[in-house]
Amino acid sequence: MADRGTAPLTQPASGKPPLGQRVRAYLASWVEGPPTFWNALTPALALAALCFVRSPLSNYIFDEQEALLANPFVNGKELGWLDVVRRDFWGLPPERSIGSYRPIPNLLWRLLWQIKGVGTSPWLHHWANVVLHAANAALLASFVWRVTRRREQAWLTGAAFLLSAVLTEAVTGVVGIADVLGGLGILLALHALRLPLWAMPLGVFGGLLLSLGSKESGLVGVPLVALAALLLGPSLHHRPWRTLRALVALTVALGAFIGYVEFRKHFFPVSLPAELTAELPAGASSLARAKHDFLRWFAQPRLPSDPINNPLILADTPHRIGGALRVYASGLGQVLLPLRLSGDYSFPQEPIPAHPVSVGSVLGALGMLVPPLVALGSWARALWLERRGSAARATALSLLALGLLWFPIAYFPHSNIPVLLPTVRAERFWYLPVIGTALVLGHGFDALRRSGRWRRLAVGLPVVFFGFQGLRARVQALAYTDDLTFWYATQLMAPRSAKAALNYGVMVGARGRLPERLVAGGRALELAPDWPMANIYQGDTLCRLHRPEEAWPHYVRGFKLAPNDLNLIALALQCLWDEKAIPAHEQELLALRDEYPDTWLAYLARDIVDNGERHHGVDPQYRPRSYNEGPKK
Repeated sequence: MADRGTAPLTQPASGKPPLGQRVRAYLASWVEGPPTFWNALTPALALAALCFVRSPLSNYIFDEQEALLANPFVNGKELGWLDVVRRDFWGLPPERSIGSYRPIPNLLWRLLWQIKGVGTSPWLHHWANVVLHAANAALLASFVWRVTRRREQAWLTGAAFLLSAVLTEAVTGVVGIADVLGGLGILLALHALRLPLWAMPLGVFGGLLLSLGSKESGLVGVPLVALAALLLGPSLHHRPWRTLRALVALTVALGAFIGYVEFRKHFFPVSLPAELTAELPAGASSLARAKHDFLRWFAQPRLPSDPINNPLILADTPHRIGGALRVYASGLGQVLLPLRLSGDYSFPQEPIPAHPVSVGSVLGALGMLVPPLVALGSWARALWLERRGSAARATALSLLALGLLWFPIAYFPHSNIPVLLPTVRAERFWYLPVIGTALVLGHGFDALRRSGRWRRLAVGLPVVFFGFQGLRARVQALAYTDDLTFWYATQLMAPRSAKAALNYGVMVGARGRLPERLVAGGRALELAPDWPMANIYQGDTLCRLHRPEEAWPHYVRGFKLAPNDLNLIALALQCLWDEKAIPAHEQELLALRDEYPDTWLAYLARDIVDNGERHHGVDPQYRPRSYNEGPKK
């Protein structure tokens, strides 16, 4: 037995415990200590890196081409930092915008672009997503801890959010930074509810401005933060004043939303579509008038309208809602069981439904309506428990109610029900809703653990669930190895997507494998025979195979389907010029010019006949930007 003054055997002469002992103590603090933000951040970073980090050799994939390489604000030299407020997400001015005004991601991208060598790879930009996603998971876990003081529930909730495989697109793809930053702003606004009443408005206002400036869907933070203040007031403050706090939070959140819209309209003015500038008929309902007036005030920059990316654009209202509900049900299924993840779901992978009512649409409607009803019941019971002095159980039910309200509300703007979006379905749309599903799953796993029954299930179910989620996230992240791998995986996971087949063909063609491109292009044309791009690209493949006469019918069909698509027409005419096939089709081109006057087809057809020798084909200023090329002048 050692004397009282003798140091323990594990204590070295320096007075510090051995390194191994310190590491074990540090790891134990993660498991046994409270999941505060800083305590949760390190394991969150480690797990996020393990599940979502892509290859350092990855190149620019899909939208990253336009968002980074072709973005004149991010990598151009002619725009100053303050020009960010006058450019959209893709670096385009108001008159050329395709609908997304998100200055904060652009600022972050440009800042990272200044680092030497970053422009050769999107890897560092992607790492920003991973780090911020880990921070969001730590914020969610620490918020649940502050509300419930249940350590296990907080860790389980944070893990359910962090490891959700459906978020891989948002975390692993660079463009998903908008969703990740949007989530960061709303989570910071949630934490602001912990502040004293005098300070809370500043935190809520700042958090929601960050969210809205990152992505328009941050508008869901307006009702959600106010609901959180109402439901969780007694859990966050000794004097809850829940109604007052909820009203203050709602007022400030509305102020942030209005301020964001007015700021955008001032610095990024756009022309309204004809349906908003025109007055409604005299017999229009009050609801229709309110929606019309709101959309006119909101002045959303014009969104792309392409039936290939969103077939619901061509559907009537009942079929659009039926299709949207079916997509929502599928997405909710992916949150729970992500068996199939894909980078694209365009036509005809998610077509207009044959009937408005189907199994999918009914499940989607139930997924929209039932959770809020259960939430009301949970909150009613929580209020009853509060009066009986069961504060802990009341808090747990209130947090469950918030989660049940959260995910249908957070998803609704992306549902294609209130407004049509450019995309029918995307997994990154689930970034904000998964905060709500994580609250529900964390509550469920913890309730199972606390019940004392089915001990093996209480341990085994979360382990299997989180293990499967992490594995699926890792597998999907591997698809981002390079552009060819990405589209190969996408066309396997979405075999009825014409866009996935066509892009896979383009990627193999870029590597000199033109026969394979011809097969993939044929598949795209089979799935979408009236798609101009599929016709032109199939002609382009044949042309590059030195078979211009076989290419010509595909080109002509593409010209007639899209006589004003400058890029497609220029691509086709340039290849025909390179193959010395223009003279053989000169009269046909001039006939097309006469058939489609005042179009790009008419102009370019005439120009290449008259000036092809001088320009060596199409006038260079009209040629499409090549793959991996920076912004055009």
